[in-house]
Amino acid sequence: MNNIAIKVENLGKRYHIREKIPYKALRDVLGNLIAAPFRIRKGASKKSFFSGYIWALNDVSFEIKQGEAVGIIGRNGAGKTTLLKILSRITYPTKGRAEIRGWVGSLLDVGTGFHPELTGRENIYLNGAILGMKKKDMDKQFDEIVSFAEVEKFIDTPVKHFSSGMYMRLAFAVAAYMEPEILLVDEVLAVGDIGFQKKCLGKMDDVTREGRTVLFVSHNLQAINQLCPRTVLLNDGMILKDGATQDVLHTYLAMSSNLSNLNGDLSDPRLRLPTSNPDSLFKWTRINIINSEKQITSDIRFNESFEILFRGRAAKKCGGVMVGLAVSSKMTGYIFATQQVFNGLEDILDQGESEFRLEMNPNLLAPGRYEIEISAVGPAVKDWIRVAMEFNILELGITPDKSWHHPHQAGVLDYPCKWSVRNIEDGK
Repeated sequence: MNNIAIKVENLGKRYHIREKIPYKALRDVLGNLIAAPFRIRKGASKKSFFSGYIWALNDVSFEIKQGEAVGIIGRNGAGKTTLLKILSRITYPTKGRAEIRGWVGSLLDVGTGFHPELTGRENIYLNGAILGMKKKDMDKQFDEIVSFAEVEKFIDTPVKHFSSGMYMRLAFAVAAYMEPEILLVDEVLAVGDIGFQKKCLGKMDDVTREGRTVLFVSHNLQAINQLCPRTVLLNDGMILKDGATQDVLHTYLAMSSNLSNLNGDLSDPRLRLPTSNPDSLFKWTRINIINSEKQITSDIRFNESFEILFRGRAAKKCGGVMVGLAVSSKMTGYIFATQQVFNGLEDILDQGESEFRLEMNPNLLAPGRYEIEISAVGPAVKDWIRVAMEFNILELGITPDKSWHHPHQAGVLDYPCKWSVRNIEDGK
């Protein structure tokens, strides 16, 4: 137990859901007061404005060791922020208990703990005093805090004039450089620019290397994967999975997939381009993406191979059909296309539905969102769907030496270039 930083047992937080109270004039209030004794005499119960309850957290239990970096993920409303507020003692649980052993620094909302009328300098010292730090210790950390936050020019300006990004940068710098034993960070990093987000992640990595504990709530799965060896998945206020980050992220991605996209139904005529033939003998019916674990999904890891399966149905025999598929991005347009003429499909198509399969290699498409276009053209056949499906290539699986946010990096392919180098002597 000596190495346990956070211990949560059967934690629960319940909130009342209130009905909206209608506006009442003074005559309505006086009328209700006069009528109240008669309603009570008749046994009428007073109307409650509570329509029910909701458990933001329910029977949550886990332990975090000292020096661990643990991610907390889940959909909006899963209870992530509520959990951090309880651990920060901002709110109290309805049931259960949470034990915290160590000095806690938290960053739960933009500007939390800052007084808007005070300057950045004054707020730094105010936060240090609240956390129990001595002025001489604050003096040692002050220059590093200001430099990290990149607000040197505005440090003597009241923070009410700061942008949300400046607020966040200064708040994170204060929380990180106060050297807390336990650091709780919510999704506020999303306010900052990409460069500063990387800076924050690097600082949190340094914090864990120093033996301090980090609890990190984020929707940035790449950041969770990079920083946290362990992740807790919350769903409807309960722990759905707690374990190795890669395993938990796979569960979350499967749970978070858009079911309408997974359905892949292509029967809607509104999907077709105007150039399609409404009386085409062959029409597309369905499309799906299959990941390396043979699951239907729309989210693929960068280092994962996958398959595109698309089906079509022929009204009768129709040979010489050219089937095409193209992948594009809204940012860059078409990326690549492939097509094949099927002359021997008459017997297959005559039986009804045909399935086409396209295998995609891993480490090819850069992280981002892509669209699939499919077409079938031939004698009495023309069925063309511009956006049959959208899918995501996730940053999960990228090796540490790659970064798709580098300011000078462009393109959508990770082309496997072959490099070589040799020394050349003078005069040869």
